Amino acid sequence: MEWPLRAAFGCALPWQATRLGRDVRQEQLMRLEPLYRIRFTYPESWAVGLDGGWQQMFFIAEGRCEGSITGRFRGANFPRKEGEAGPFRPDFRAVIEADDGAVIMVEWHGYGRAYPPERRQIVGSVFHLADREPYRRLNDAVCVCAGEVRASGDPGQAGPDLVIDVAELIWEPIAG
Repeated sequence: MEWPLRAAFGCALPWQATRLGRDVRQEQLMRLEPLYRIRFTYPESWAVGLDGGWQQMFFIAEGRCEGSITGRFRGANFPRKEGEAGPFRPDFRAVIEADDGAVIMVEWHGYGRAYPPERRQIVGSVFHLADREPYRRLNDAVCVCAGEVRASGDPGQAGPDLVIDVAELIWEPIAG
């Protein structure tokens, strides 16, 4: 499966770019290959309030990955919340213990947007390190993620459920 992402280069408004009455848009399709979906929770967390409504937080993450990487997901997030209604800036380090015994290290940065309140948006970049096949190829891959922070369906769970889709950005020659 491919997730096409349109990227326009060399113009401020790529969808309406004109120059001297001509369309000067240069489009390049960027291809994303889905890798896996992470579902996790934060069973433990701490926070320190800072000036201006900012917060520094620390979360322990536990969950599972499904897809071309399947296994246990465990990590730590050290995000900063930028103001009372501002975004979270994840600073995430994690490990995936794949079902086949491989260990894959994960680094993730991005934005946890403060909207919409019921399903806050997550976007970011993800990098992997692995020392065995078939995962070693991800050591020099750039991946992106998109997901949601969802209200927990379990009344006994203290925090939200997080669902993140991770895809590899595939390099292709630039046409033209």
